[in-house]
Amino acid sequence: MTGGGFGPSADGRIRIDVWSDVMCPFCYMGDALLERALTQFEHRDTVDVEYHSFLLMPDLPVGSAVDLGELLASRRGIPREQAEAMNAQVAERGREIGLDYRFDRAVATNTRRAHELSHFAERQGRQHEMIQRLFRAYFTEGANVGDREVLTGLAAEVGLDPDAAAAALASGEFADAVDADIRQAQQLGITGVPFFVFEATYAISGAQPVEVFAQALQRVRDDKTSTPVAR
Repeated sequence: MTGGGFGPSADGRIRIDVWSDVMCPFCYMGDALLERALTQFEHRDTVDVEYHSFLLMPDLPVGSAVDLGELLASRRGIPREQAEAMNAQVAERGREIGLDYRFDRAVATNTRRAHELSHFAERQGRQHEMIQRLFRAYFTEGANVGDREVLTGLAAEVGLDPDAAAAALASGEFADAVDADIRQAQQLGITGVPFFVFEATYAISGAQPVEVFAQALQRVRDDKTSTPVAR
């Protein structure tokens, strides 16, 4: 999985651009479903995936840590009992595809730093591993993914240099990359995540079934390999 500018790939490769947020339960689910489709895809080795930043709660202070239930009640007006019922439904769906959601542990935070770390990992060729680790840290372990020390530790776990990761986070080296992703989402009219764009042409919104991702993969593959009809 490699990075680069947004747009179609050359040389017969397939590019998928994914806008998501670490704090989005359906993004975690969508990532797992896409991965299943890729595993089943005969030409998996020709597919490149790049993850782009999207902030579900950009107004949360950077470095904040808030109980998710309290946040939903205070900011979204959702009673805790209703929120717990909704989360239980998501957790059940997640279990069906092997994901372990522990919403009672979740710590809501501004995820900007986590996205900066994702861009750092992308430069090192380990963005997908980093994204998966961030999802698990947030949804299963109750980690504060807005905390620099936590993020540095997670970076080390996926094989990244923790000192380099810490320096990148402290300097804000990838802050502009996060902002650029957010601007591009606005330009594309993306208002919710996960949002998947195949070859800058076909879009899938939400955590759709594996079959939907598989059909999109085959469609772009067919488009790239079809021979133009002579006129």
